[in-house]
Amino acid sequence: MKVPTSFISLTTKMVLKVQPITHFYLREWKERAGRIPDLELRKQALASIAAKKFHCEGGALYGLLAGLHYKDAIAFIVAYQTISDYLDNLCDRSTSQDPEDFRALHESMLQALSPDMPLSDHYRFRREQDDGGYLIALIQTCRQVVRGLPSYHLGSAALEELALFYVDLQVYKHVRKEERLPRLQMWFEGHAKDLPPMAWYEFAACTGSTLGIFCMVSQLFNPSTSAMLIAQMKNVYFPWVQGLHILLDYLIDQEEDRSGQDLNFCSYYENKEKMANRIGYFYHQAQESVACLPDAKFHRLIIRGLLSIYLADHKVTRQKDVRDISGKLLSMGGKEAFFFYLHCWAYRRLTG
Repeated sequence: MKVPTSFISLTTKMVLKVQPITHFYLREWKERAGRIPDLELRKQALASIAAKKFHCEGGALYGLLAGLHYKDAIAFIVAYQTISDYLDNLCDRSTSQDPEDFRALHESMLQALSPDMPLSDHYRFRREQDDGGYLIALIQTCRQVVRGLPSYHLGSAALEELALFYVDLQVYKHVRKEERLPRLQMWFEGHAKDLPPMAWYEFAACTGSTLGIFCMVSQLFNPSTSAMLIAQMKNVYFPWVQGLHILLDYLIDQEEDRSGQDLNFCSYYENKEKMANRIGYFYHQAQESVACLPDAKFHRLIIRGLLSIYLADHKVTRQKDVRDISGKLLSMGGKEAFFFYLHCWAYRRLTG
């Protein structure tokens, strides 16, 4: 199966191949979440699937890199993203602000990538305990997929590196409000020498995406994949593609995060012009950096698609500053991005 190289072929494969299998797996996890014995855990599991299914829908496009094995790749992507969204809900609306609790929960994201790592009690620091095996089932689904990849050893270290960044972010950004900035800034200072020039909140954004993991796992289904290619993918996706992804996510969530008193990285820009310029810079860097990858056209489509998917969200229309920035950003993607934007806009409004 050829990897799409135009928005028409990408949209066709998305509608005919990716979405049906993604929704099939999501229905299975929703049904499983509905059987969680603990009321609060069940509530957050179901809410995460209902509100954030578009994370799985978008991420599942990377399954197309796996060729004929796209269903297995999507099974991994949906399970891994469901872990991410479920834990994000548990931490955002937590009955605890204990960093040990957040780290214990997110051990699951490392265990999902490491078939031989012992499983732990992920709820050991919180009141809610009984999820009926929901989180373990998600982990085991991911493990089953990666265990079947003969060349998985080529990517395991890079995958672990991105997952560790993700776990650290989730711990530091969910602790008590007065502890967040000192922890995040100290974390950044420990990594700044290895990064292109950027602010601490931009680095944090780069760590908060799962796209690099989805990309590398899907690529590992290709028997000709080399360790060098996986290293290139990791360096392309972190920081530029992942940074763009999460900055767009935070851009449209500003109003929602203000009302919920949640941390939003875009709020630290001096003004909306600086914000627009920096997000635009991440976009251009992402587009240039994927040139070294074998399916560069596909990756460029995905990057334009990020603009389309996020800027077509209902939240954009409710925020004047975000509408202004969105117009500038969307113009960078050209006609193809606008075409996909219209598709996403219509899809969002038809499906609620």
